[in-house]
Amino acid sequence: MTLHNSAMNLLPLRFAAALALSTGFTGFAAHAQDTGQPQLNLPRIELRAGMYRIDTQVAARFAERQIGLMHRSAMPPHEGMLFVFEQPGVQCFWMKNTLIPLTAAFVADDGTIVNLADMQPLDERSHCSAKPVRFVLEMNQGWFQSKNIQAGAKLTGKPFQNHP
Repeated sequence: MTLHNSAMNLLPLRFAAALALSTGFTGFAAHAQDTGQPQLNLPRIELRAGMYRIDTQVAARFAERQIGLMHRSAMPPHEGMLFVFEQPGVQCFWMKNTLIPLTAAFVADDGTIVNLADMQPLDERSHCSAKPVRFVLEMNQGWFQSKNIQAGAKLTGKPFQNHP
């Protein structure tokens, strides 16, 4: 999915790097650009939603967030992509050039899911967070529902460890 309409995108990249270091992300990919190919080599971390493990790619740089999960024809069921922003903001996403149905979980600093949005392939309608957040986790559509994970549930992992 593609990110758009976020004022946070205007912040300098050095803030993204500082956030990445402070939350334990390392190994940033080279500056991403939309080549029509999926980005498959982003850094990975493990998140958990209760007893469920999520193998998560991390899109922390502006260009990585812009490409997101575009151009993928499939994604394994236990995988997702975590979008990391420099500061909380109302984050809005669309599905330009995204070929698989996804659900976006808009996540507060402490790991609490603020709201969920189901999104259809190639749909350019905006799906936004209900309040300012720094994290958005995208999973295959139906993943959250099949595990009965709803708004108010908590995710755990490195990005959320330093927040009560």
